[in-house]
Amino acid sequence: MREKLTVSFLSFFIYSPNVCAVQKLLGTNRKYYTNCKQWYQRKVCGKSTMISYECCPGYEKVPGEKGCPAALPLSNLYDTLGIVGASTTQLYSDSSNLRPEIEGPGSFTIFAPNNEAWAALPAEMLDSLVSNVNIELLNALRYHMVNRRVLTDELKHGTSLPSMYQNIDLQIHHYPNGIVTVNCARLLKADHHATNGVVHLIDKVIATTTNTIQQIVETNENLETLRAAVAASDLNTLLESDDQFTLLAPTNEAFEKIPQETLNRILGDPEALKDLLNHHILKSAMCAEAIIAGLSMETLEGTMLEVGCTGDELTLNGRPIIAEKDVLAVNGVVHFVNELLIPDSAKTLFELGKESDVSTSIDLFRQAGLSSHLTGNERVTLLAPVNIVFKDGTPPMNQNTKSLLLDHILKEQLSSKYLYHGQKLETLGGKELRVFVYRNNLCIENVCIAAHDRRGRFGTLFTVDKMLTPPVGTVMDVLKADQRFTTLVAAIQSAGLMETLNRPGTFTVFAPTNEAFQAMPQGELNKLMGNAKELATILKYHIGDEILVSGAVGALVRLKSLQGDKIEVTAKNNVVNVNKEPVAETDIMATNGVIYAVNAVLQPPAFRPQERGDEPADPALEIFKQASALSKVNNI
Repeated sequence: MREKLTVSFLSFFIYSPNVCAVQKLLGTNRKYYTNCKQWYQRKVCGKSTMISYECCPGYEKVPGEKGCPAALPLSNLYDTLGIVGASTTQLYSDSSNLRPEIEGPGSFTIFAPNNEAWAALPAEMLDSLVSNVNIELLNALRYHMVNRRVLTDELKHGTSLPSMYQNIDLQIHHYPNGIVTVNCARLLKADHHATNGVVHLIDKVIATTTNTIQQIVETNENLETLRAAVAASDLNTLLESDDQFTLLAPTNEAFEKIPQETLNRILGDPEALKDLLNHHILKSAMCAEAIIAGLSMETLEGTMLEVGCTGDELTLNGRPIIAEKDVLAVNGVVHFVNELLIPDSAKTLFELGKESDVSTSIDLFRQAGLSSHLTGNERVTLLAPVNIVFKDGTPPMNQNTKSLLLDHILKEQLSSKYLYHGQKLETLGGKELRVFVYRNNLCIENVCIAAHDRRGRFGTLFTVDKMLTPPVGTVMDVLKADQRFTTLVAAIQSAGLMETLNRPGTFTVFAPTNEAFQAMPQGELNKLMGNAKELATILKYHIGDEILVSGAVGALVRLKSLQGDKIEVTAKNNVVNVNKEPVAETDIMATNGVIYAVNAVLQPPAFRPQERGDEPADPALEIFKQASALSKVNNI
């Protein structure tokens, strides 16, 4: 019954005339008169809100009637101040002798601070106002006024209105979430009509501003290092322009937190310095009161910053590092930050990687004596395996490891979005690597890119899913050098496929191991080895006509074989299967393909072997002799 009464009560207000919804922040006196974009969030800066309903401005309830049907008679601006909850503003209007003007004829707009806003003023500031009511207080109040009626639909983002104090402009911002600010004070209740104008209730007492962002930087003693950096990068003109910006101004303390070597490098590099400063400038003015949830904002440097809030604190990229907010300028707003936001474009490869999920790789490059390639001005791209690759330990630091790591550094600064299938890339170790573009992945040899590029000052970081294994020799070279494939090599020779697997190409070879052949029924094996044509057919079915590395295998890939039928390759729980047979080893790279070791001999769908005698035919014996001979040669 109680639930029904609650629903009926809400319906009574929601679907009734002249009723406004209000979100009240629990545990505070803060209220938000919501629009539809805020309605379903039910949270402001992570804190829950309670929805309530009240009569819209200028209306009141009537007993027995739905909603707020009765329109109130209009009063003059002075009386309206008392009606909307700005009694302190009303009191000061009286004591400063502003009352006759706002009671008389005319058309004005008053941005009226609520009572809490006056109470929040520093005592010394309030004392200076009330001790000189006829000048200081009167001027302050007239700065809150415009000499005509201005409703919220005219309060456009980035515009300004001349105040009634020396025509000094008021800065207006109307944000996509519905919040409107004047000089970064939020409109709490808007459009309260009066006979001689309109009142907008705001949450702060606003102060005059005539400084540009550049002038704020030049005059604040906490921004000395920033001031020097701005001068060195020739950004003075931008910060003096008429465009609207938000400067996230690093304090002297923020610069002091950076290692001196890093700071000197950036300050001495004009391009890195410009990127650093532009990363602290948002493309539009953003007052703190407009931020009620997280949002991404673009910087002049071109990257995005996550601007949000937690309780009463603003956050940047999830960190509460804003020391002072809403220092207003005529061309935007300044927030002081106590940590430096260094963009990737101003970092070395070493700095990009050392505090990321490739930190183990970065340490390996350091141990190998390759740090100079990661910290200098050499244009390179680093293939850095993610930390999980080394969960069982890192490789021993010997000459082979150093050579392999050198092949993880490409000679150009690349961007993955411009790589193309079949592209050849040269490493600092002198190897040539191939690019493979698949529907679900982008790979360089056996490694696939596992995260977005991070482009530094001179180098680009590609996070990859495993250690690179550069190709060494053709498919036949690799098979001959591996003791597991002696029977296969002999079979390839007998089937006349050696030339095919030695020539340039793009093969994927599912290579049966010696164990795979030994596991076949004797009669079936004898038949296979005794029929060169049938053997060639079977072997061709093990060879795909394009390169497929394991990182490109999704739920199911069907790869056309040289025999004509398709091979089904799947991956699940980091295990690759071919025709439902588990692969023993993946991604053995060759210059003309890739090899997968399998412990089974695959058969085409239409292939139906017939049993033969137990004794192998002469051709099969010859193949086994070849395999034995190869094994002996490899053991020498």
